[in-house]
Amino acid sequence: MSDQDQRHMAHALALGRRGMGRCWPNPAVGCVIVKEGRVVGRGWTQDGGRPHAEPQALEMAGAQARGATVYVTLEPCSHHGQTPPCCDALIEAGVARVVAAVSDSDPRVAGQGLEKLRKHGVQVTTGVLAHEALHDHAGFFLRVEQGRPWVTLKLAMSLDGRIATATGESQWITGPAARRAVHALRACHDAVMVGAGTARADDPELTVRGMGEVPQPVRVIVSRHLDIPLLGNLARTAANVPLWMCHGPEARPELLSAWMGLGAQMVACRTSAGRIDPQSLLQALGAAGLTRVFCEGGGQLAASLLANDLVDELQVFSAGVALGAEGRPGLGVLGIERLADAPRFQLVDVAVDGVDVRHIWRRSAAS
Repeated sequence: MSDQDQRHMAHALALGRRGMGRCWPNPAVGCVIVKEGRVVGRGWTQDGGRPHAEPQALEMAGAQARGATVYVTLEPCSHHGQTPPCCDALIEAGVARVVAAVSDSDPRVAGQGLEKLRKHGVQVTTGVLAHEALHDHAGFFLRVEQGRPWVTLKLAMSLDGRIATATGESQWITGPAARRAVHALRACHDAVMVGAGTARADDPELTVRGMGEVPQPVRVIVSRHLDIPLLGNLARTAANVPLWMCHGPEARPELLSAWMGLGAQMVACRTSAGRIDPQSLLQALGAAGLTRVFCEGGGQLAASLLANDLVDELQVFSAGVALGAEGRPGLGVLGIERLADAPRFQLVDVAVDGVDVRHIWRRSAAS
């Protein structure tokens, strides 16, 4: 693996990240075309998943693509969908070499794209910055292989792990810089998800604000009974910003009709132990096409996801304030009696957002 290959693949990965949260159910792929050491074409998966990264880069490169090297963060597709196969476009353009970070686990591709390139005389290299690419495409792979999206859980807490005072006051525990970081995180996920308690207590909009004109993520509300105010911000904006209401079989028909009339989409889920089953919830979201979900609580939904080993990344914002034992805890009941049974994550980064500290944790190798 040469330094040049790593440098150009890092460029392709950075381009691909521009599509995160905007191109589901397709993966956010980046592509760079290099001829004689100079970048002649680049592209990334566009909003809605099309066009793909490779044809955009080929269009920019034009005739210079012949004999060039193509760096792409995921194996070029080989199947006919709503667009022709990207590997065919690369072959037709006459590229000499394709460097793919990782192979595609989608059974419609699964190595066939790379094999087709080889059969047509294109040199193929894989594994360049594979670790980084596997993380970037983790949501796509999880949906293909397990039927569920990647889950990022955000917790904004006091020093002693509280998300609100005893009376429920929570705005604002963290400062403006941390809140802006949360909006950026919303923007790079397909959906923002909260539980019914948070929806009732905070009356949120769950939109991306202060980031310019960007596509809005789907708002996902997990409410077994659909007992969310019909005159709140979610109801008011349901016709303009996607809103999915995940409910149990006990939801009253009149509430289903009311939310659908407002423009919301209904997502039926199984229940267990008196709550929406988190496995059923994520399988339903995956079946609907979501690859990356940003969960903002509340405590019970967060605990349910953690207890069922369904959290892939934690984004924990800690503020320099203490609220005491009477404050509301960041997590609901987990029922853990032994430390060995507690969910564990690996620390990958620590950052300072204004006056707050952000810790980023990911699923440990053991889990």
